[in-house]
Amino acid sequence: MAIIKCPECGHQISDRAPVCPSCGVEIAGKITLCKNCGEAVFKDQATCPNCGEQLKATTPPPVHTTTQPVPPTPKRPSAPQQPAENEQGKSRKTIIIALAISLVICGGIFYFYSSAKSDRCQEAYEIAMKSDDPLLLENFLNNYSDAPQEQIDSVSSRLAMLRKGDEEWMNTLASGSKSALEEYINNHPDSPHNSVALHKIDSIDWAAATTANTLESYKLYMDEHATGEHIDDCKENLATLNSKTVQPEEKEAIATIFRHFFQSINSRNEDGLASTVSSFLTSFLGKSDATKSDVITFMHKIYKDDITNMNWRLNNDWNIEKKDVGGNQYEYTVTFTATQNIERTDPSKEKSAKYNIKATIGAEGKISSLNMVKILE
Repeated sequence: MAIIKCPECGHQISDRAPVCPSCGVEIAGKITLCKNCGEAVFKDQATCPNCGEQLKATTPPPVHTTTQPVPPTPKRPSAPQQPAENEQGKSRKTIIIALAISLVICGGIFYFYSSAKSDRCQEAYEIAMKSDDPLLLENFLNNYSDAPQEQIDSVSSRLAMLRKGDEEWMNTLASGSKSALEEYINNHPDSPHNSVALHKIDSIDWAAATTANTLESYKLYMDEHATGEHIDDCKENLATLNSKTVQPEEKEAIATIFRHFFQSINSRNEDGLASTVSSFLTSFLGKSDATKSDVITFMHKIYKDDITNMNWRLNNDWNIEKKDVGGNQYEYTVTFTATQNIERTDPSKEKSAKYNIKATIGAEGKISSLNMVKILE
């Protein structure tokens, strides 16, 4: 079996179909293919209407030959004429035979027409039952009102289901709710609207992520939309935000450096104190380009003769700003307060003070600047 174009109307049909379901012309046994262009043509056509190829051999011109005269045939005596009644009987018999032949021809035409119509109906039914287009199902019901009742019932039922689904989709679309869109997809896994629903869910989640503009919101979008429409933008925003956001482990590392710094002052540990600062500090207590020696000198200077003990306590009120300095390296600007408790031999002197501290932690993880301002209370 092959699919051809009807030579009469051009519709795609099987070469074994009795008639074309579109125009009704006979097909089976009446069609041949042009050897030149391959187009389907009627067998009784002399030339291909598509390319003009000769399909039937032309009748050669008659050859003129000289014939010998034929001698006349002697006449035979004519048979006696039959009675008029016999002639009338033959006439009636001829009429009956002609009527019978006409009935057979009409019956054949009706059979082929009914068969072709039934085939068209069956084909249209199968197409309708596979379609999600309500208009196509409506066309079947309008064009094949005499189809078998079970087919009409099936198509009507599917049409009602599609109309209900369209109504649900319009309501879902109007709500603009992510939960409603997800519920629609779950209830209608084969709906043609699901691609639009997924697109809208992606857009809703991306809008939420950019509005929050946090590491958590971008990570959530990536978890739920690994191949989402905004995945590249999400990764870029996440990297940018990560370069500015202080992670909990970074905050803890910064706090550890300052605790070590002040604990070394409490215990007058020169080596410990020197290990927390850079070799050169851009600023230390107002002095530019300070060194480790300047920091150690500061520690000894604050221990006056009457001071027997000193304890610096950090108040953990950190404010940390992160700066990308390239090469996946970061610099941190830190502000916080610290309380200085002093034990003295002279009870009339100050025993406690509080300071605002602003410092910088360089990319190497050491203090690169530190300045303090006493808070007057």
